[in-house]
Formats: sequence, C-alpha cells, structure tokens
Amino acid sequence: MRWQGEQGSKNIQDGRRSKSTAMAGGGGLLVVILAVVFTLLRGGDAQQALQVGVQQFQQQQLRAAAAIETEGDVNPEEDEAYQFTSVVLRYTEDVWGDIFPKMVGREYEQPKLIVFRGAVNSACGDATSAVGPFYCPGDMKVYLDLSFFDEMRTKFNAGGDFACAYVIAHEVGHHVQNLLGQSMAVQREQARVSKVEANNLSVRLELQADFLAGVWAHHAQQKLQILEDGDIGEAIRAAQAIGDDTLQRQAQGRVVPDSFTHGTSEQRIRWFSEGLKTGNFEDLNLLFSLPYDQL
Repeated sequence: MRWQGEQGSKNIQDGRRSKSTAMAGGGGLLVVILAVVFTLLRGGDAQQALQVGVQQFQQQQLRAAAAIETEGDVNPEEDEAYQFTSVVLRYTEDVWGDIFPKMVGREYEQPKLIVFRGAVNSACGDATSAVGPFYCPGDMKVYLDLSFFDEMRTKFNAGGDFACAYVIAHEVGHHVQNLLGQSMAVQREQARVSKVEANNLSVRLELQADFLAGVWAHHAQQKLQILEDGDIGEAIRAAQAIGDDTLQRQAQGRVVPDSFTHGTSEQRIRWFSEGLKTGNFEDLNLLFSLPYDQL
C-alpha cells in the first residue's frame, strides 16, 4: 500500500503518554504538599519542608520519565505505525469528505482517532486492548492500540499495510453509520428484541461497516491510487481471520451461530469485496433488507 511520505490527519491524538505525564504533573504537586505538612508536623522549619518537597517532586519526575522510557519510544515522528495510521485516517477523510455530501446532502463530519496503550477511557466506558479497535458513537472517536497490528500479524497471520488499513476503514465505517443514524436505530431495535435477534442486528451492522470499508477502498484507489500488488489479498486474509466462526473454532473448538456478533469469515469477505468492487455507497441498505440467511 502506498502511504510513505504522505500527509497525515490532524484528527489523530496520541494518548499513550497521558497516564504517566498526569502522574508526574498533578501527582507531583500532591507530593510537595504532603512533604511540607509532614516535615512541619515533625518540628522542621518551612524552608526545610519546602526543600524536602521539591526533592521528592524531582525524584518523582525522574521515575515518571524512566517509566515512559521503559514503555518504548512513543514519539509520533519516529513511530511508523502511528504515522501509517495517521495517513490512512487522512485517506478516509479525503474519500468520505467527497462521497458523503454527494450521497447524503450534508458535510462529512470527521471523526477523531485516539491511539492508546493498554487501556483507555471513552464515552462508551473503559476498555482495554483486549477488545481490539473500536468506535464509540458517544464521542464519535475511533480507539486503537497499535499493538493490534502486531497481533494481526502474529496471532491471526493477517499482516500487511492494507490489512491494517482495512481495520481502520472498518471502524471509520461505523462512524459513517453513526452519522447516518444507523447505529442508534440498531441500538433501539436491539433493546426490544431477543438476544439472538439483537446479535443478528449486530452482525448486519458489522457487515455494513465491512461493506463501507470496501467502498472506501474502491474510491481511495480511484482518487489516490493507493493500492499495490497483494494489497487486496491482505485485506481478504484479515477479514477471513476475524470472522466469528473462525475465532470461535480457534478458541473453543466449536461454532455457535446464534452468538455471532460480527459475521462469518465468508460474510465479511463477501461484503468487503462487494463494496470494493462496486464502490456503490447506496447499496449499504442491502445489509438491512436482505433476509438474514442470505447475508
């Protein structure tokens, strides 16, 4: 996939240092105050108390800096995965910024993308890396732990730049659904039906996001010429690897269709490929009009 040297998005935010820097900042002030109070209670003078507090604050700063260092280099300018994500996000902005107004009649509202490490807080609640990349309709942000790209390669055998781009485009597809009111409509319907029927609605929504990822790829190629040999195969392998049936078979040795929430590998490949082939944004309604057994 062609992306090196391209301009990135202004809507990406790096949240990987926020926890450590917050401890070093706000927590440091608390250390100074406690040190002053403790020293005064022991009969020390104010100047000595302040010196003790400052010393402890400096030590905490050094520990926090060391902790950041041990986490690894998270400088966005030197982090290839971060830069890649930023460029792909900008590619989605370029494509949806063009398609959305023509099809919907209003401007495309760009989502934010938050890169985190380990755990993150969103309007949809706290989440860890274990949940994988996700989109939160409540704050209209995509959340991504970049280690998921390594997991795709090592755990799912679905590495490659365009496989990772497919994942990002899928989450941005959820943002498009949110702008269209699809996400809220599905949530309302899920609240009034059985668990199995709610899962079926979730599958439709996820397959629609796959379709939208394919629509994005179709127009990104036409508009930006981003694809290289082998890229489509990478995305197909990623869709294959994260189908509900494949994941359940690997995890528990059996498949429980009524518990599916994202669709089978075959379905995910089908709808991504359909969007990629046609690029027809208006076909997204098929996902909610076809009988469930024909998806």
